[in-house]
Amino acid sequence: MPTYAYKGRDAQGGLVQGSVDAADPTTAADLLIGRSIIPVDIVEEAAHRSVFANFGLRDNKVSEEDIMFFSRQMHTLIRAGVPILQALAGLRDSATNVAFARMLGRLREGLDSGRELSIAMSDAGSFSAFYISMIRVGEMTGRLDLIFMRLFEHLAFEKDMRAKIKAALRYPTFVVIALAAALVVINIMVIPAFAKVFTTFHTELPLMTRILIGFSNFCINYWWAVLGGLVVVVLGLRGFVGTPAGKLFWHQHKLRLPIVGSTINKATLARFSRAFSLALSSGLPVIQAFGVVSQVVDNAWMAVKLEQMRRGVERGESILRTAAAARIFTPIVLQMIAVGEESGSVDELLLEIAQMYEREVNYELENLSARIEPILIVCLGAMVLVLALGIFLPIWDLSSAMLGKH
Repeated sequence: MPTYAYKGRDAQGGLVQGSVDAADPTTAADLLIGRSIIPVDIVEEAAHRSVFANFGLRDNKVSEEDIMFFSRQMHTLIRAGVPILQALAGLRDSATNVAFARMLGRLREGLDSGRELSIAMSDAGSFSAFYISMIRVGEMTGRLDLIFMRLFEHLAFEKDMRAKIKAALRYPTFVVIALAAALVVINIMVIPAFAKVFTTFHTELPLMTRILIGFSNFCINYWWAVLGGLVVVVLGLRGFVGTPAGKLFWHQHKLRLPIVGSTINKATLARFSRAFSLALSSGLPVIQAFGVVSQVVDNAWMAVKLEQMRRGVERGESILRTAAAARIFTPIVLQMIAVGEESGSVDELLLEIAQMYEREVNYELENLSARIEPILIVCLGAMVLVLALGIFLPIWDLSSAMLGKH
């Protein structure tokens, strides 16, 4: 169904504009009249945007980066005293992502119909439950500008963390791919060539050589089985992780992985601490804060533990007692929570915990490649050793035998 941009007059004669989904302009006009809006101009949004199609506009889905900068811009506009409807209109007209512009149009349409901003965001479908809950708190406290700024900082932290993880894993991933490609080339081209030479020796080959030749022959003759097995394993693992039980199992055990498990755990704790601090400092009740933060930590295992903590707080237990029973927090976090409950500043101390873990995660990510390099070097050395023993042992044996005859 196409989207139409409209301009019209409300019951008081004021100028209003926005967008509406309708089958045709006539239907769009009927919808507007039903909302007590007299349409002045109705233009199909696709045609309205086509003029600018060659000027860098993109029609992708709404990205997290769009939401992040939307939060920063809304903070600036609201703080400057610009009405929300006018702010949304300005951002919509300047948007370079057509999907994002349409979403802003739906937001304005929701506000035009009398909905609150948080409800309009929920209907728009591009905002997380945590984001919407924070906006609802901002509406209740009258501090939307502050909430938008805190949401921007939170989203910027998430984006920066993901970027650093990708950068840290780029070099190890490249090395692993290169090793895998080298193994394929060796099994398909190098070992068969040596095998033809070894057949002329008419002597029993060493065990390592026979294993290499046998594995190479299997890969060449049954490559379809090897490829099919890999596909089945990958799809099976993805399917298992996609189930609730599999996702819970993976998210629990990835916190204990060698080398990277500690970093993942600290990043998860930093994400929880920052989000929970943001929720509490924004005025969200503790019980409701547990509910929305569990959707932000990006870890199903920790989300289950946070839900257990929420139920414990509902029963009247302290945050410290429920946190200790969950067994997912380090002693320093428990100590800070204890001090925070006694002083009434849990949000401030959790923010300090988040900043502490963020610094540790940044340091570990910067040195992640250096920690993985020894393992890659050992794997490369083992591969070279196996190839050397398998390929060159027969040649050495033959040379020794020939020298012995002389």
